[in-house]
Amino acid sequence: MSDTISGVGIGLGVAQGPIARMPERTPAPKDTRSERSPEDEAARVREAVGAVAAELTRRAEAAGGAAHDVLEAQAMMAEDPSLEEAVQARLDEGKTAEWAVHDAFAEFRATLEAVGGYLGERAADLDDVAARVIAHLRGEPAPGVPSPGHPFVLLAPDLAPADTALLDLDPDSPNRVLALVTTDGGPTSHTAILAREKGIVAVVGASGATGLAEGDVVIVDAAAGAVVASPTDQQLAEAQRRSDERAAAVAAPVTPGALADGTPVPLLANLGSPKGAGEALELGAEGVGLFRTEFLFLSSKEAPTVEAQQAEYTKLLAAFAGKKVVVRVLDAGADKPLPFLNDAEEENPALGLRGLRALRANEQILRDQLTALARADADSDADLWVMAPMVATVEETIFFTELAHELGLKTAGVMVEVPAVALLAERVLNHADFASIGTNDLTQYTMAADRLLGSVATLQDPWHPAVLKLIAAVGEAGRTHGKPVGICGEAAADPLLAVVLVGLGATTLSMAPAALADVRFSLGRYTIEDARRIAQAALDADDAPAARAAAQAAAAS
Repeated sequence: MSDTISGVGIGLGVAQGPIARMPERTPAPKDTRSERSPEDEAARVREAVGAVAAELTRRAEAAGGAAHDVLEAQAMMAEDPSLEEAVQARLDEGKTAEWAVHDAFAEFRATLEAVGGYLGERAADLDDVAARVIAHLRGEPAPGVPSPGHPFVLLAPDLAPADTALLDLDPDSPNRVLALVTTDGGPTSHTAILAREKGIVAVVGASGATGLAEGDVVIVDAAAGAVVASPTDQQLAEAQRRSDERAAAVAAPVTPGALADGTPVPLLANLGSPKGAGEALELGAEGVGLFRTEFLFLSSKEAPTVEAQQAEYTKLLAAFAGKKVVVRVLDAGADKPLPFLNDAEEENPALGLRGLRALRANEQILRDQLTALARADADSDADLWVMAPMVATVEETIFFTELAHELGLKTAGVMVEVPAVALLAERVLNHADFASIGTNDLTQYTMAADRLLGSVATLQDPWHPAVLKLIAAVGEAGRTHGKPVGICGEAAADPLLAVVLVGLGATTLSMAPAALADVRFSLGRYTIEDARRIAQAALDADDAPAARAAAQAAAAS
């Protein structure tokens, strides 16, 4: 008799195969005194950390995409000065290098777990760095994915970025990974982010899967957020049919995003640098719905020049010649403080001087960025749009759009991340040329639930009817004024929620490029009337789980 284990599905995929469990990590070092001097042990640690950081950097270059950024961050984590000091303090007490690394990293892990949310889910990344450093100190192979000699479903508590980034997905490989199942983690874990980018069938946070044994055959149903253990022959056949149907849809020639009745819904890409342009286009992006410009600023001690910015924007616009490109001006503050913009200590930085607020306090930085964009636009035939983050008032809308127009940019809009702007959307769209809804922050501020705080993570769900009602208000204002309303938060990558968002009035959807195929496939199954009916079912629910369930039921009817 089959047994269904629930988790969080990533995408629409379904796969089946035998379980291969991630090998247990080697035992933790014992707390013993070292026979070496602290200086010798410190030299061993420096060599091991350097080797691990170099290997992670090598993997980052090989992986590319979001995996590149994740692995580079992990390499930086390995060489963090605070961790180095913590390790040295233990070495000075006469501890072994192995124990000092284990204990110092464990202390940092506990700190991240206490913070929770996004940072809490980085604890697995820290574990992996520590395990790699300790393995190097012991002269042992680094921990990694099993190679059973046949295609398999990988089961693990969670996966380190270094492993997820280079999973063997070759259809002809004897060690092909068919799907991922993790017992820990959530939709914002690096496993989930990289699985979505690579198009891997995955169910994360399936805590009930701990009892699955090596070789057990399972169905991994991402669309349902379920792992089916001991499936029947009928269930296996149905899963294969669905898998074949999805594969055919993904392999079909890329067409513009549209509903079943032909209603166009352009599908755009979220990008963090021009490097991702080629892959986004290959996966069918019809343009860019969110280009994050922070990469130009975050590694600098001072704001980049107009010329340096212009060069990067020119690369982006050249890659998307003839297509729409929406650029978000610098969104700093909160979890991204900058010394030249706003690094003042704030009691509650998520509600402080961030986004457009910080730029207005340093207006020359904003003027330089808009100038660089206007110059790049003058030499391009891409359709450049610019938007401001963290807009909260009609006056801020007027300020930004007038300044952008003054500096030569044709199309200027605002991000809807603050409930106040959603509630005043009709007045805001009197002045803005378009609105783009950032569902991550809109959910955070609507639910008064910090995105980085694990204790309130269940409230950080864009399916909540309160969030959907705000999106509906913006969609209605867009229809009234005849102005576009885009979605550029993670919600757009959820295939069913994408249908709901269109039903609420979204005219474009922007997402991680790997999600484009599933969203395109999902939209093509419903008409605009279907989308509105499914959206209404979600709106009529009392909470996020009920809204998701109501939408699923309406979509199936």
